[in-house]
Amino acid sequence: MKKHLWALCYSVCLLSFTVYMGLDTFVLSKSYDTAATAEDTSAFEEESSQIQELSSLDSSNKSDTEDTADDGEVIGTYENDNAVITVKEYTRNDTKVYVADVTLTSSQYLKAAFANDTYGRNVKAKTSEIASSNNAILAINGDYYGAQESGYVIRNGVVYRDSAAGKEVLCVYADGSMEVVSDSDYTAQELVDKGVWQAFSFGPGLVEDGEIAVDENDEVGKAMASNPRTAIGEIEDGHYVLVVADGRTDESEGLSLKELASFMQELGCETAYNLDGGGSSTMYFNGEVINNPTTTGHISERSVSDIVYIEE
Repeated sequence: MKKHLWALCYSVCLLSFTVYMGLDTFVLSKSYDTAATAEDTSAFEEESSQIQELSSLDSSNKSDTEDTADDGEVIGTYENDNAVITVKEYTRNDTKVYVADVTLTSSQYLKAAFANDTYGRNVKAKTSEIASSNNAILAINGDYYGAQESGYVIRNGVVYRDSAAGKEVLCVYADGSMEVVSDSDYTAQELVDKGVWQAFSFGPGLVEDGEIAVDENDEVGKAMASNPRTAIGEIEDGHYVLVVADGRTDESEGLSLKELASFMQELGCETAYNLDGGGSSTMYFNGEVINNPTTTGHISERSVSDIVYIEE
C-alpha cells in the first residue's frame, strides 16, 4: 500500500512540475531585473545629441524608393519636424507587401518599446496596443526577444540582455547607419560603446553592402517556405524602410527569405534584416493596422514582446 502511495505522490509531483515548467516558459509573465537605468539612457542621448542632423527633410527626401520600386500604391503619408513617412502597398510573388519609407533627422527617432513598458518573459501585447500607448504614428513588430533566453537586447541605447546566441545582430547606430554583425565578435556593451542605438537579434541579414546575403539554401526550413515577413532596411543614413508582407491567405501567399531579400534590394537597401515574421508580422499606421496579420489561420493580431516605431 505504501509503495503504491509513494508512486502516486511521485507521479503527482512530476506532473505538477511539468505543468509549472510549461506555464513558466510559455504563459506566466515575469518582469526581469536589469541594470538599465534612466541615467544610462540620458547619457547616451547627450552623446547622440551632438550628432548633426541627418537630413533637412525637404521634399526630395520623401520617397527615394520611387526611383527603384515605382509601382507601389501610396496609401498614406505623414510629416512632422523629425520624420517624413510615405506608406505604399506593393504586390510581389502573389503577396501584398506594405512599405513605410521613413526619413529621420536623427536615428533617435527610430524607437523601440516593450509590451506594457516592461522587459521580461511572456510580457506581451498586440503591436497596435504597444504603438498606441507610445503615441506612435508608425510601428512594426520587433524581434520578439521574449521568446528567447539569449540574444542581445539593446533598446534606445540601453543594454537589457547581454547573452550572445550565436546569431547575426542588426545594429542601428546613433549616426543613422545600420550594420549586421555577429554577436561572437562584440559584447553588447562594446556595441553600445561603438554607438549602437538599437540592436535586434532575429535574422538573418538579408542585404549587406547592397548585395543579397541569403540564398535558397540558407535556413532551409524558413527560406524555402512562403510566410508573412517583417523586415527593416537602410537606404542611406537616416533613410529607412519598414516592410511587412502578408501571407497564409488566399490573397497573399507570403515570401521566402530570398524573395524578401530581393525586394529589399529592389527598394534600394544597402543593409536589410529579417525581424520576427509569421503571425507576428504587423504594420500599424495612423491609428490602425493596415496589413492582415494571420494567427492560427485567422486574420488577427498576435501579441508580441516589442515593437519598432516612429513617434507622432
